[in-house]
Amino acid sequence: MPDAAATRGSVGESPLILGYAGLFPQIAAVATCVFAGDSDIGPMFAFGYAALILSFLGGIWWGFAMRATQRQGHIATLAVLPSLFGTAVILLSIAHVLPMGWALVLMGSAIVTTLLIDRHLVEDHIAPAGWMALRVPLSVGLGVLTIACGIICGLSMA
Repeated sequence: MPDAAATRGSVGESPLILGYAGLFPQIAAVATCVFAGDSDIGPMFAFGYAALILSFLGGIWWGFAMRATQRQGHIATLAVLPSLFGTAVILLSIAHVLPMGWALVLMGSAIVTTLLIDRHLVEDHIAPAGWMALRVPLSVGLGVLTIACGIICGLSMA
């Protein structure tokens, strides 16, 4: 009988490369915030990209849930949380209840917080081997870049 790690796969080189490439849009957004502080392009792009990635992470967890043989409902419930959170922040921003700087800080914090769920998925042998080696630098990187954009945006709009 194969062990759990063998049946759940592993993270290969391509996902690592593509994952790190996924940081470039947020790097560009931060650069836009720094060098074109009077424009709202950088913060809006950073906000949209962070919301997109939150939903993407939820989609990955949904895929894990569909493959799970136990606690599928629990994992599926966790999988919808990033999209629901992102939707709430989008609505609060559109309604001008939440300034863009704070919206970015919240989105960045949510991205970093996804690591708690990722860790849970690893401990339950649902995520592939090497999952945290992929997720930690990407979530911390994207989260910090999004928060930085929010701080820069908040300072330039103050």
